[in-house]
Amino acid sequence: MPDLFETPHVEADHRTRPLPDRLRPRTIEEVVGQDHLLGPDGALSRMLVGGRIGSVIFWGPPGCGKTTLARILAHHTDLHFEQVSAIFTGVADLKKIFDAARLRRRNGKSTLLFVDEIHRFNKSQQDAFLPVMEDGTIILIGATTENPSFELNAALLSRAQVLVLKRLDDAALEKLLQRAEEDSGRGLPITPEARETMKAIADGDGRYLLAMAEQVFSLPRHEKRVARSKKEDSSPISRLATDNSLDTDALLKIVQRRAPLYDKGEDAHYNLISALHKSVRGSDVDAALYWFARMLAGGEHPEYIARRLVRMAVEDIGLADPQALPHTLAAWQTYERLGSPEGELALAQALIYLATAPKSNAAYVAYKGAQGAAQQHGSLMPPKHILNAPTKLMKQEGYGAGYQYDPDTEHGFSGQNYFPDAMARATFYDPLERGFEREIKKRLEYWNKLRAKISGVN
Repeated sequence: MPDLFETPHVEADHRTRPLPDRLRPRTIEEVVGQDHLLGPDGALSRMLVGGRIGSVIFWGPPGCGKTTLARILAHHTDLHFEQVSAIFTGVADLKKIFDAARLRRRNGKSTLLFVDEIHRFNKSQQDAFLPVMEDGTIILIGATTENPSFELNAALLSRAQVLVLKRLDDAALEKLLQRAEEDSGRGLPITPEARETMKAIADGDGRYLLAMAEQVFSLPRHEKRVARSKKEDSSPISRLATDNSLDTDALLKIVQRRAPLYDKGEDAHYNLISALHKSVRGSDVDAALYWFARMLAGGEHPEYIARRLVRMAVEDIGLADPQALPHTLAAWQTYERLGSPEGELALAQALIYLATAPKSNAAYVAYKGAQGAAQQHGSLMPPKHILNAPTKLMKQEGYGAGYQYDPDTEHGFSGQNYFPDAMARATFYDPLERGFEREIKKRLEYWNKLRAKISGVN
């Protein structure tokens, strides 16, 4: 089988290809950061050892090795390898690929089809894969950065194993930098602090990290010598340290800062709002502020966050701190009047208030319980003594008879029944011993004792 990675004039071509392409792993052993899939008990390792590859969906962030793994799997089999991108491929293109795969199969050779950005295909395009996967015409390897549960058809997912690839951690990124230095025959001309910054900017994306390294390697060496002799030069090159290495500030001026991985309409959006909400619920103010900042940095509209803060106030805090709701509404209104960036400070202040407030979902639980009881008991009438009687007939029917006006009673509490006569009294609201609900609990306990005394219950 020909080497999929070999090209003519290898030595001449090697230096003209981009660094991320030159350093693309050719074997499983060269892949970094995916030990959970490639270790002794990993799913991909078992496939390769067993010599049988099934259809797979690789789900992971950019630059974690999805395309590389697909190429390696093809290289380790005797399957014909086809690669397409869903961005540039239509139904007609797929039909040609499937027809060629059928012909190839009749000649005794199966096809491994790699589809990059597979989530870009619509439902009908995804359905087109089902018969050729079913009869073994192709083995599909799809790559996606989006959650397959939301973006891929259930029928397609039932025919393929979803394997999750992780963003590359610092250890994996460091290995890539070391390989880049071996390939270039010299160390990166950056300080240790700048090296850490470079890995942080990469944000788990190995391809982006190597592109930055290539940019740094490409700096002309003669300019560095000039920079050392001209202290007044204010260009990034002039910020070289005495050891001829770029410091963090110089690095940031040379490389482009990577935009955060965030899509307001996709998986990252829901992951981060979940993290924000649960950090508030867990009273971790610092974590809440971090996720708040992450969402804003990713381009989330502050008004969406404001709406979620209001939800947190009523769902997770409730009457444990009755000021939580007006506080968040005021912050929302402040943002609407001031806009960014000043208005975002009001939202941050409301976030801090919510994260540090006592938590209670007693009102939420009470509401849900009352909803269930209302559905269970149907259309029971209220007791007649609490009904108004604007007509003579209604008075004759007993409407309003025996009603007591609570403020006129001795304790400001009559203890009368307000549930339907055919329904036993129920308890939905059980305030917690937290915050303001502690006071509410005392009132309810006091009224319950009065009610029992008035009704003659010991």
